[in-house]
Amino acid sequence: MIAATSRARIRISPTSAIGFPGVDATPPASAEVSVSSRLEASPVAVWDRVITPEGVNDEMRPYLRMTLPPGVDQIDPETVEIGTPIGRSWILLFGLLPFDYDEVCLARLEPGRGFLERSKMLSQRLWEHERTIEPADGGCTVTDRVAWRPRLGLPGGPLRPVIAWFFRHRHRRLQRHFGAI
Repeated sequence: MIAATSRARIRISPTSAIGFPGVDATPPASAEVSVSSRLEASPVAVWDRVITPEGVNDEMRPYLRMTLPPGVDQIDPETVEIGTPIGRSWILLFGLLPFDYDEVCLARLEPGRGFLERSKMLSQRLWEHERTIEPADGGCTVTDRVAWRPRLGLPGGPLRPVIAWFFRHRHRRLQRHFGAI
């Protein structure tokens, strides 16, 4: 299904076969969403912002804030070992109340082009966030694909509307910062 909302596109898939680096028998995700936006900025300018705590947290405001694991200043190939968890990042509701955490693990990191995070969370047995940044006329296209499998065998489908809404919110924040095409 494809729907357009404030220049962001969302695609929802029923399942996705993804896993953790180095683990053969990880069950597939139970749900997935994808959101894309065109921005009036170069891929390098967008990348330089989205890998910083300020950039990540600006996208999430005012609903969430995320800490970085101790010793990590930004997501950078010089400081992050691909395929190895880099530590726990707390997710804070309204920037104050810890309600979940993310054991951040990057499976791919391509400066200026994107990343693929495959992590475990308190609430999710599997959390995969892939962000791609591609050049486009007058700027770039940013696409976030998120797939997940909740813990305790719960279905992922009921979370689709919330996660899709939140990533559309993140894209509106990106559009506000960089300008939308």
